[in-house]
Amino acid sequence: MIIFGSPSRYVQGPGALSSLGAEIARIGSEAVLVLDPLIQDSYGAKMEASCREAGVAAQQLRFSGECTPEEIDRFAAQVANPSIIVAAGGGKCIDAGKALANRTGATVVTIPTIASTDAPTSHNYVMYDADHRMLGVEKLKRNPALVIVDTEVIARAPKKLFVAGIGDAIGKIFEADACANASGINIFGGRSAWTAVVLGRACHGLLLEKAEAALAAMDRGTPDEAFERVVEATVLMSGLAFESGGLSIAHSMTRGLTALKPWSETLHGFQVAYANLVQIRLEGRPESEIANLADFYARIGLPRSLSELAAAPDDAAYDVISERTMTAPHVRHFPREIAAADVRAAMVWVETTFT
Repeated sequence: MIIFGSPSRYVQGPGALSSLGAEIARIGSEAVLVLDPLIQDSYGAKMEASCREAGVAAQQLRFSGECTPEEIDRFAAQVANPSIIVAAGGGKCIDAGKALANRTGATVVTIPTIASTDAPTSHNYVMYDADHRMLGVEKLKRNPALVIVDTEVIARAPKKLFVAGIGDAIGKIFEADACANASGINIFGGRSAWTAVVLGRACHGLLLEKAEAALAAMDRGTPDEAFERVVEATVLMSGLAFESGGLSIAHSMTRGLTALKPWSETLHGFQVAYANLVQIRLEGRPESEIANLADFYARIGLPRSLSELAAAPDDAAYDVISERTMTAPHVRHFPREIAAADVRAAMVWVETTFT
């Protein structure tokens, strides 16, 4: 059977943070705000005032920077049966909010302040240890009840993070298609929902059409229509496509890319963007189609090779990345069976062609 999951409500636009209190009041009358330090310093008072004006009692917690079991223990000791957890910041802060909500049984609200991944709409979150090593991916019982995206805040974030979000989103067309064609399993444990596959395709087309104009708007520091559409694509459309459509080779390759420095130190969206080229080479797509995507990457600042991602690879790097890729569960979501040698050959072709 197919399974499709999504947030209950998504709100996006310039100044969307001002509606925080009114939006939370739709759900409940009290909330705990888990805030990235920069966001707390810049917007914490505004967020609390918005809650107060709407009759919502708000308590602020300051995120330390890493989503660890110890951090969630620290948060849990400061709250008493919260009904709503609002997490505002980057990916790890949002994950910490999700983890606290899972611990306490609270409803989740996410407020991404960068658009570097599609995690804000997802029911997944990642836990780390004190040495910044990933412990595992855990799941909420349901997706966030509310996602608020203030595009004025997003437009002030580092441009590199916005480009990474495009890199994470643009390949959902390939992964959702591959997973569906292979009768694979999506993030909810069901078959790929065709709605999600269509969203992945629409996301891809929108990014090809609007990304360069959106980046120009970011340079001006003012959200415009192109910027709004690209944020919607990278956060909402991409998030729905990956969770309910499924993943494939490109995200499997992050298992290998995060195993070796210096590639492990690069942004997730940059890793996925590069891995998209490897996946569509494995699919046997025309070289002209692969080159067109690589040309788009060059125009907006996404890496086309391991050399552009971080450094030129040697034989050992090819071996480790390709072999670790094969340990990811999503690697089976591909229309034909592949081996590490196939992944390695595709990597070599991409490196030779685009370096």
